[in-house]
Amino acid sequence: MSHVLGIDLGGTRIKYLASTPNGEVLVKKAVDFDPSQSLDWRNRIQDIANKLPGQYDIPSFERIGISAPGLAAQDARSIRHMPGRLKGLEGLDWTDALGTKLPVQVMNDAQAALMGEVWKGAAQGLSNVLMITLGTGVGGAAMVDGQLLRGHIGRAGHLGHISLDVDGPPDICRTPGSLETAIGNCSIKERTKGRFTSTHDLVKAGLQGDTEALHIWHRSVRHLAAGLVSLINVLDPEAILLGGGIAESGRALLDPLQRELDRMEWIIQEHRVAIISASLGEFAGAYGAACMASADV
Repeated sequence: MSHVLGIDLGGTRIKYLASTPNGEVLVKKAVDFDPSQSLDWRNRIQDIANKLPGQYDIPSFERIGISAPGLAAQDARSIRHMPGRLKGLEGLDWTDALGTKLPVQVMNDAQAALMGEVWKGAAQGLSNVLMITLGTGVGGAAMVDGQLLRGHIGRAGHLGHISLDVDGPPDICRTPGSLETAIGNCSIKERTKGRFTSTHDLVKAGLQGDTEALHIWHRSVRHLAAGLVSLINVLDPEAILLGGGIAESGRALLDPLQRELDRMEWIIQEHRVAIISASLGEFAGAYGAACMASADV
């Protein structure tokens, strides 16, 4: 039986797991790297792939999947577009870099996270599901009728870049008034006029009775609800998964979000779209990368 290695490359951290093709996890770890050192992330991934089998008495990996930020190439061997971060990632052929017998499968990190949740997480058994990750930005991915949406150039699933305000400021993808700008941590200073530097602090202040903070937070949640019902009307999911650091706010997010969805959602024959918390945490992308690599085993 071939063992599978799933790797998720983040901005400063690499998560990886080794599993059997049926998902039995043998090793699951995370390591930090120094983004200021050129290609430190590549060198650490090469070390993981080369040294892990000997450390854990695992046969060499023929099946490897890598999850990374950016748009994956059509042949799924590299990330074709990732400007501004992780210099050297664009165009790096991971099959060549790791010297494997079979092609290393490369995919976008948000799409990998959704696949991980469908394979071994909170979305098991679902075939129509969206995932929204709420953090510094707002990421996402979509599965429709059991198929991960990739799109013409791999751009599908950038759910945080839908427009909620045509007169709003452009985000990093040039979208005016985007969902990401409305609730992402990237805009917290602007939304709070400098009072808060993190969404965590904003939510905490609201829970402690700060009425202005609570108003700002609930307005952000109202924007999120408007974005979700728009996506529901377009893609008709069974459920929406919420992940990322802001989603860890728990009831402080879920309760006002559900109230807004109760007001906005198009309800047909009493059918409601379930809002579910993602369950695999920072390892979701590594699970998704392993799932993709083992798909044809």
